[in-house]
Amino acid sequence: MDHSLEYKNSASEMNPFDQLVKDIKAVLGPSKGLTSEDIDVEDLSHIMERYISNEQDWSRYAMANSDMAYTRNLVDQGNGKANLLVLVWTPGKASPIHDHGNAHCLMKILQGTLTESRYEFPDGDEEQPMRLKSEKVLVNNAVAYMADELGLHSVSNHGNDYAVSLHLYTPPNVAKYGCNIFDLSTGKKTHISKCGNYSVYGKRVDE
Repeated sequence: MDHSLEYKNSASEMNPFDQLVKDIKAVLGPSKGLTSEDIDVEDLSHIMERYISNEQDWSRYAMANSDMAYTRNLVDQGNGKANLLVLVWTPGKASPIHDHGNAHCLMKILQGTLTESRYEFPDGDEEQPMRLKSEKVLVNNAVAYMADELGLHSVSNHGNDYAVSLHLYTPPNVAKYGCNIFDLSTGKKTHISKCGNYSVYGKRVDE
């Protein structure tokens, strides 16, 4: 048997979503001590844009819970330098306004539509409503980039069905150190020390 041919066939038949994960890891590379300045965001964005979503590819990760605004389902940890997660968004619910812990965030819509609302950071200690910078509806296969230098954001599902998105966070600062959330009416900041996962590698995490 020609084993080289067998290898080529198995590689060519790789699930396109698994190939996406592999390509992201290749861009991140094997080195350690990565900081956010080392990331080639444009390269990663193009890789995510090339993938055309197919529910069969990623359904094993898409675990929903109607009692939660969204679930965080870990797909891969990118050589220890990133978190790649599938988030499943409950209809009519949204994330809090939050920062990203000085990390890059790339988000691709896998199913449905999501609305991203961006806000200015609060100015000083005086309580005041958060200032909306922009609002954009992200449709299936759209890719968006977010980082703290662009402000804060909230993501919401205004649809009647679950929406699903793929998120790449690098470095994985939020998973390690948490993030800050902000009250829409007052701008008050609260630190969330841990953002836990609902499932890991397709298996439900024990509560």
